[in-house]
Amino acid sequence: MSYQLAPEYDVVGVGFGPSNLALAIALDDCARHQRHSCRALFVERQPKFKWHGGMLLPGSNMQISFLKDLVSLRDPTSPFTFINYLHKSGRLLDFTNCKTFYPSRIEFNDYLGWVAGQFSSMVAYGETVVAVEPVGAGQSVVALRVVTRTQDGTERSRVARNLVAAVGGVPHVPAMFRAIAGDRRMVHTSGYLESPVIAEIKGRAPRVAVIGGGQSAAEVTLDLSERHPDVRIDLVFRGHALKPSDSSPFVNEIFNPDYTDYFHSREQSQRAAIISSFRNTNYAVVDPDLLDQLYRMTYQQRVSGERKLALHPRSEIVGAEAGSDGITLELLNKDEDVRHRDTYDVVVLATGYERSPIPSFLDPISRYIEASALERDYRLQTSPGFRPQVYLQGCSEISHGLSDTLLSVLPMRAQEITASLVPGMAGRRSPEQGPHMVEPAYS
Repeated sequence: MSYQLAPEYDVVGVGFGPSNLALAIALDDCARHQRHSCRALFVERQPKFKWHGGMLLPGSNMQISFLKDLVSLRDPTSPFTFINYLHKSGRLLDFTNCKTFYPSRIEFNDYLGWVAGQFSSMVAYGETVVAVEPVGAGQSVVALRVVTRTQDGTERSRVARNLVAAVGGVPHVPAMFRAIAGDRRMVHTSGYLESPVIAEIKGRAPRVAVIGGGQSAAEVTLDLSERHPDVRIDLVFRGHALKPSDSSPFVNEIFNPDYTDYFHSREQSQRAAIISSFRNTNYAVVDPDLLDQLYRMTYQQRVSGERKLALHPRSEIVGAEAGSDGITLELLNKDEDVRHRDTYDVVVLATGYERSPIPSFLDPISRYIEASALERDYRLQTSPGFRPQVYLQGCSEISHGLSDTLLSVLPMRAQEITASLVPGMAGRRSPEQGPHMVEPAYS
């Protein structure tokens, strides 16, 4: 029988993107203002902080106000606001002169990195969580062993009283592409800028297929046309037309933090109806200004007679194969029930992300989880005798609404999780008491 020392941490956060970055701020506030200190560690698989690095495109702007940063809606006096970042960077007046609420995505990533740098001592970069195991004392589970793997294959183990997982989504690869997904000429937008094949596109009128009808597809299409003037692009999507996102004021209220209370209190069928009703705020839609740019591009082609961009609405990819001369796609026009094949130098998948309701690294504690739906405070429902609290961020759209995967609710969600965590930490042993031994739930 093996034994484990007392928990090293009150909470371990899995992932260190915007969600857990907002949590780090909330825990810091709690320590400074309420004198509830928390021994926290965040584990991040990337070697350094970067937010959507594959899509930090020149000229791409945020689609929400800078006031929806990591903390402003909760505490506008915080030193971690976007405005204070501008002040510390010496750009506050210059940004004001830009007369916009929407900073570039590159600048917002720099803001997030600026905040992350102030918590660097609490983050273990370059480690991937592979398992979260129960640690028991008698008949109870009293802690969690968090097992990670570094990039060189070394495994580490840490023990925590609580866990907050915020791992984001996994790039979605449609079924017909999975057999050739490893081909370097297949690129998902998550790795667009970091893909060597994008930089290497060359030749006489190289051909690129962009698959998808949402914001990322439109952004990549415009970027490709500017980056490679000779490129010929086929934009393939299933809808009848590229649709604008709805960001009107009344509709935008669904992303307000207090709307989460309303959404969570509804029955499952009502929640599904709400999500369906407001899908045009977030899924398979494009910012109206970007649509205007694309339309002007297609119009200028009609004027010049030069074809650089072709739109293929109502089309579905029904076959894909990799060959020496490129990636061959078979397209089905659903209106006319006509198929045709084309070969491309590169295929870009703007097909979004998949989010598992419960991450696979929680499998070792699955027998203690009573339901996949989360409590209002984002906590998993667990069986009696399981003392650790496990929170999930960014994977509970079905229980907390469309804002769950977005930036809008980060400050308030972090505060709610912190408020739920702190009472459970009140009875912890102080460091001077020294370690004690507990028996693991299984060996």
